[in-house]
Amino acid sequence: MIAQLHKLTGAALAVFMGTTSLGSAQTVEFWHSFGGASGEALDQIIANFEEANPGITIEAENIGNYNDIVAKLQAAIPARRAPDAVIMEVTRYGLFADRGVLIDLTPYFDADPLKDELYDFAREVGVFEDKTYIVPFNSSTPVLYFNKAIFDRAGLPEDTPLKTYDDILAASQQITEALGDDGITGIAAPGQFARWGLIMDNDSDLIDSTSGEILIDAENTIEAYEFMASLVHEHKVASPDGVTKENNGRDAFLAGKVGMMINSTGNYGRSKTALGDDLVVMPMPCNKVCSVPIGGAGIGILSTSEKDVQDAAYKFVSYAASPESNAIWFSTTGYMPINKSTPAQPLAAEALAGKPGIDVAINQLDFARGRPRPPVVTWMRATEYDMWQAMALGQRDVREVLTEFADKTRAEAERLDK
Repeated sequence: MIAQLHKLTGAALAVFMGTTSLGSAQTVEFWHSFGGASGEALDQIIANFEEANPGITIEAENIGNYNDIVAKLQAAIPARRAPDAVIMEVTRYGLFADRGVLIDLTPYFDADPLKDELYDFAREVGVFEDKTYIVPFNSSTPVLYFNKAIFDRAGLPEDTPLKTYDDILAASQQITEALGDDGITGIAAPGQFARWGLIMDNDSDLIDSTSGEILIDAENTIEAYEFMASLVHEHKVASPDGVTKENNGRDAFLAGKVGMMINSTGNYGRSKTALGDDLVVMPMPCNKVCSVPIGGAGIGILSTSEKDVQDAAYKFVSYAASPESNAIWFSTTGYMPINKSTPAQPLAAEALAGKPGIDVAINQLDFARGRPRPPVVTWMRATEYDMWQAMALGQRDVREVLTEFADKTRAEAERLDK
């Protein structure tokens, strides 16, 4: 499907855009990936926007997770059923920017006071080849969550060291040994965002964010995957259920069946609701270095939409990143503030004062960094799931898998660059 995503330029783009004027009242079709409390917070932001902009209607549709959005967008473009605006994960929009699917937002962004209101990291995540293609909406880093009640039952104090691979393994083993008969395991199998974070804190990466060098088969990357896979198939402190379906690990943690999980700060809201005062949030481990990836997503605007719809869509994009909107989002979900004025908003200030741990991701920003976003990243991330499953379930040797995966990624990068 990626191979069919040709650049939308010239006459082809004109055919997609059509010529019919939409008049003064605009409807913006917006695809997103948020449900539950996050979806309710987004609905509130949309309602506030529509009240302030009575000529614009935002038709929001929850498409599914980030992978679902990529797949559906790839199918929608040739079928001429693309939305007007879309949430795009921060490492995967480069493919769509490169193919002309997303418009360059730089002219809008440069003229918008919002540009100077955003934190540096928030501005940076939307830049691909020196142009802005998405404006951040939900930004995150991975953090380490643990269940204090499970730690107590396993004989682990709240200040148990959790800074290295060895620390994580030792705590996971103690929990599993003490509480395994009750169906409780030590740690959730790390999801892809957590895997990326554990690779980075082992002083490596999947792709170098500056040079673009493929690092999947670098020694420190191999070492990180060996550790992560061993949690499942060797030490059995993480359930394989969380490998074959990543949300299973998160859901088991929320249900009180797992002692620890490494996951996005965007899971703070649901974790706090599930565990209450038993939830403890810690920084990511620093196995060899302290380094965490910046995740989340931003909103891009489709080149297939009429210019007046694009204008209306950008008004919403900008409003969604305003301090008022961002305070609603941060206080409900735990995603990081992206606007410098957000912490002073009453909702955000209340959350920072009354929700222990919600500030951990913010405090990690000194050693957080953006990740690569060239076109090959979309393919790499989709392919990595099967590679991880083979390693974590002990079906294949880690070094063998990563050597093969690196070679295929280099070949795919070369093909996409042609």
